[in-house]
Amino acid sequence: MKRALISDIHGNLEALRVVLADIRQQGVSQIYCLGDIVGYGPNPCECLDEVIEHCEATILGNHDQATLFDPDGFNPVAQQAIYWTREQLEDGPGTPSQRNRRWDFLGELHRTLSEGDFLFVHGSPREPTNEYVFPEDIYNQRKMDALFNRIQKYCLQGHTHLPGVFTPDYRFITPEECNYQYRLSTDKAMVNVGSVGQPRDGDPRACYVILEDASVTYRRLEYPVETTREKIYDIPQLNNMLGDRLVTGR
Repeated sequence: MKRALISDIHGNLEALRVVLADIRQQGVSQIYCLGDIVGYGPNPCECLDEVIEHCEATILGNHDQATLFDPDGFNPVAQQAIYWTREQLEDGPGTPSQRNRRWDFLGELHRTLSEGDFLFVHGSPREPTNEYVFPEDIYNQRKMDALFNRIQKYCLQGHTHLPGVFTPDYRFITPEECNYQYRLSTDKAMVNVGSVGQPRDGDPRACYVILEDASVTYRRLEYPVETTREKIYDIPQLNNMLGDRLVTGR
C-alpha cells in the first residue's frame, strides 16, 4: 500500500492544495493526516473540508484539541489564533450543516491509530497529542529510551514541524542527509513527517511523506506563500509574524 502522510496544515489552504495535487500524481491509495489541521492560518474551515473529503484517517492534533476545548499552555499569539479559529468554525463559511460537520469531525478524532508495525500519532508515542520530540532530544537518552519502549516498530508523527527520522541509537537523520528517502529496517524508528502549512526547518516549502512498504520518501513543494501571508495580514486577530515565518520556514 502506498500512503501519503500529511501533518500540521495549520489553516494554510494554498499549501494544502498544492500537496493534495502532488499526492494525486504519486499513485497514492490513501492519505493519513496526523493532526493540527487548524490553528495559526487563515483558512481553517476550508482546510477541514479538504481533509474530510480526501483523508482516509485523521489524528487529533493539539491545535485541533484546543479549538474544541481550551488552549491551555499556548503562547498569546497561538491562543488568539485559536479563539479566532473557533469563531470561524462557529460562524464562518458554509451552511449550518457544513459547520456542524466540521465540529463533529473534530470531536470524533482519535489520538492514535495502530496498523501492524505502524503507530500514527501527532506528538509522541508516550503522549500522542502534546509531547514534542525535537532533534536535540537525541542527547536525552532517558527520554529517547522511554519513547522507543512505547512502540512496537515504527511511529509516524508530526507536531514539531521538523522532518526527519529518529533511530534507537540516538541519531536524528534529516531528509537531506538521507537524500529524501529513508529505508525502514528491522530496527525501530520514529519518523517526523514535517509540516504542510508551517515548516520550521528553514525550508519554506510544504513537506509531506509517502510511505510505501519499508520506504519513507519526503516530498517538498513550493506554494504561493505570499498569498497565505497576505491573508494573515488582512486578519487583525492573526499576528503578522504568523505570515512572516512562512517565508523563512521558521
